[in-house]
Amino acid sequence: MSVIKSKINTQSASYKENYEKMLGKIAELEKHLKQSLFQGEEKHIAKAKSKGKLLARERIELLLDQDSPFLELCPLAGLGVKGGFGTGGTMIAGIGFVSGKMCMITANVGTNKGGAIDIASLKKALRISEIGQENNLPGINLVESAGANLPDQAQVFNLGGNNFKEITRRSKKGLPTISIVFGNSTAGGAYIPGMSDYTIFIKNNAKVFLAGPPLVKMATNEIVDDETLGGAEMHSKISGVSDYLAQDEFDGIRIARELMANLNLNDKSKISNLKSQISYKEPNYPIDELLGIVSVDTKIPYDCREVIARIIDGSEFHEFKKEYGTTLVCGYAKIHGYPIAIIGNNGVLFNDSSNKGAHFIQLCNMNHTPILFLQNITGFMVGKDYEQSGIIKDGAKMINAVSNSEVPMFTLIMGASYGAGNYAMCGRAYNPRFLFTYPNSMIAVMGAEQLAGVMQMVSKEAAIKSGQQYDETQAAQMKEFMKMEIEKQSNAFFATGQLWDDGIIDPRDTRNVFGLILALTYINEVKGTNAWGVFRM
Repeated sequence: MSVIKSKINTQSASYKENYEKMLGKIAELEKHLKQSLFQGEEKHIAKAKSKGKLLARERIELLLDQDSPFLELCPLAGLGVKGGFGTGGTMIAGIGFVSGKMCMITANVGTNKGGAIDIASLKKALRISEIGQENNLPGINLVESAGANLPDQAQVFNLGGNNFKEITRRSKKGLPTISIVFGNSTAGGAYIPGMSDYTIFIKNNAKVFLAGPPLVKMATNEIVDDETLGGAEMHSKISGVSDYLAQDEFDGIRIARELMANLNLNDKSKISNLKSQISYKEPNYPIDELLGIVSVDTKIPYDCREVIARIIDGSEFHEFKKEYGTTLVCGYAKIHGYPIAIIGNNGVLFNDSSNKGAHFIQLCNMNHTPILFLQNITGFMVGKDYEQSGIIKDGAKMINAVSNSEVPMFTLIMGASYGAGNYAMCGRAYNPRFLFTYPNSMIAVMGAEQLAGVMQMVSKEAAIKSGQQYDETQAAQMKEFMKMEIEKQSNAFFATGQLWDDGIIDPRDTRNVFGLILALTYINEVKGTNAWGVFRM
């Protein structure tokens, strides 16, 4: 393979200025991530501690193998959402190693709103379930939830049923779920252990029932205490909902780790065995240089090869059709020893670059290689000449290829993600296995300036057609207001709050994040397709 030769001058004023600006974006990310660590008011935390209970993040730390990585997913779900439970919701979720096996882990934050589920937490849970399904991961749920947040019932009730359905579907697929119940788990919270393959209840603290004592009294006039109604010992000795009665939280986590160790899953799930077969070189360039390379201003272009050189093994890249369709970079590389195909943007998509992309995606499916899309795209080229040359049908070929590709695909939005370019580069609607963004990224139909300008032109034409007077000054003010609103709704932090991605990452973490994802990917068979929809020629 050829080694990418970097052309970056790390001493230039433009590089240093961009580096500082990116640090500012990362500082904003870290501020929001700190908010997501909130685990409830002090009085609720103190009450939990008095009962010998751990906090949700402490439970995850104990569950994970010592010194092993944990990839937290959707940590900023709900950011900026009015009326919700705050940044991150009431659930922590991610991928980690338990007894040497890669698992999907979720934990209700019982000290925050009783672990009740608002709409952001539910959407997060469903996305996590989807990731588990796609990647054939066993699941471990750390349960302490009051069920659906009742004021949100109109939003969460119908959608929430999918959460329980997917547990059973994973079970059917041979992907077991272990649930440890740490506290009160009511209504929807009760169905999580009820649907799980294995359940562990913590003595004296676990309380699981469809309806608590007050609701039972109101519905049936029966008076019963919570231990008799749904306590850990009752469910272990009488109802059978509990499979293991743990003496305390440490014992419950120990049982879960032993269970996972003894589950007869695919041998490849033991990543240590897989990794021991792989050796690799580090990139030739420091990864922190990405901060000076990736433009904070999406209008300033940069060569995506400079990014590739800093995330792939040995900076070795076998580029495909280098001299053709030059606004799209395609080629093969390795990350942490795992083969990967990379498709990156170096400008708008033209006819030739679209055809090149479609061709390369087909090849990746023929040779069963996963694809990483590095997005920095303003869309397809427009204009009379390009319309006449068939930019629609050529762009459609690439979108067709992305739509029907069956190899695992991953997406990283590193800058702009506008228009149909988002689709061709495997945006959210095209179901990449994982989609991460950088804190400078923007996603919208088009850039704020262009979108506001188009809306102004439409407004002016409508006024002229109706014979109304058009106030240029007022229109200019309205354009600036629209531009500001569009920018707010296009930035990375708005997008992640809406769960349009699986998380915003620090560019310096890129290689490790995708190294872990590829380790997960290669646990399973990577297989492409030979079947495609009609390509309009």
